[in-house]
Amino acid sequence: MAAIDLSKIDRDTWLREVFPEWGTYLNEEIEETQVPEGKVCMWWLACTGVWIKTPGDADITVDFWTQRGAATRKAKSYEEEKDRQLVRMTGSRRHPPFIRVAPHVIDPFAVRKLDAVLSTHIHSDHICKFVAANALRNTQSLFLGPQLCGDIWASWGVPEKRIVRLKPGDSYKIKDTEIFALESFDRTALITPPPTGNLRGKMPPDMDERAVNYVIKTPGGNIYHSGDSHFANGYLRHGRKHDIDVCFVSYGENGPGITDKVTASDTLRIAWSLKAKVLIPIHYDMWATQHADPNELVLLHEFNKHLMKFKLFIWKVGGKFTYPDDRDKGKYQYPKGDEEFFAEEPNIPFPSFL
Repeated sequence: MAAIDLSKIDRDTWLREVFPEWGTYLNEEIEETQVPEGKVCMWWLACTGVWIKTPGDADITVDFWTQRGAATRKAKSYEEEKDRQLVRMTGSRRHPPFIRVAPHVIDPFAVRKLDAVLSTHIHSDHICKFVAANALRNTQSLFLGPQLCGDIWASWGVPEKRIVRLKPGDSYKIKDTEIFALESFDRTALITPPPTGNLRGKMPPDMDERAVNYVIKTPGGNIYHSGDSHFANGYLRHGRKHDIDVCFVSYGENGPGITDKVTASDTLRIAWSLKAKVLIPIHYDMWATQHADPNELVLLHEFNKHLMKFKLFIWKVGGKFTYPDDRDKGKYQYPKGDEEFFAEEPNIPFPSFL
């Protein structure tokens, strides 16, 4: 074992050597992946963050976010908290502590190739300054999102020529992929004021400026990303207009007086309305206050299988999902190794006690 000089180890050393917890492992996997024709690969980056890679080498992220929530037990004043969504929703005087549960599985500053950074809406766990800083400096990425997300990026210094502001009905082509913006059904986005200094504040607020859902049409399948949208009748219209292969829904557990996350039954109803072929729940991994057990979805899906013909896939953060190859797997399992790692070594005998 190499000698260690403890006098040279401090907090900064710890942060550099330990975070992100996965180092650049996932960055390397994504970079090295070559997507076959007729398929599409996806990785869960935590929360609602998804990386999509296509046969035409398009690298597109949705809600790529690498920050954290609560970092101390010290309470903030009501003046500091009054415009946060759960305070507005419940009428409480204090926002519950949002403690991050999911690990950091990707290094935003090690990303070297990215074609598009998409954001679904204005909430701070769906648009990230660290991702934006690296994408601006070290990639040719465009930044796509609703009007107010574009304003946030612009306020951070992203040039207007790299920002594409989308509203429902708009579409944008990137390599072999076309991105369609659709109506969002995120009610909590309506009760969260625009960012400080934004001049577009309206009463009543305009949902289309704050949030959009996406259909991302790739050669390997069509992906529906619902952001933080709740259940709504409009999903049926979206499903009739677009053939949906995979849909992502923000499932989670709600505390008393809160309707921020989609319940298990409504998560299934969204996929049913969209006529999706595969449902993948997301977001439930992120916050301790909303952490949910996806087995509830498994039980309800099985109970309603005579009605709901779509497949349910339970993912894990950092995991890869290839469509259509993985549509019937039901559950993600981290790799345990294969012949590549456990090659036969006849000259190295097993211990006798084994």
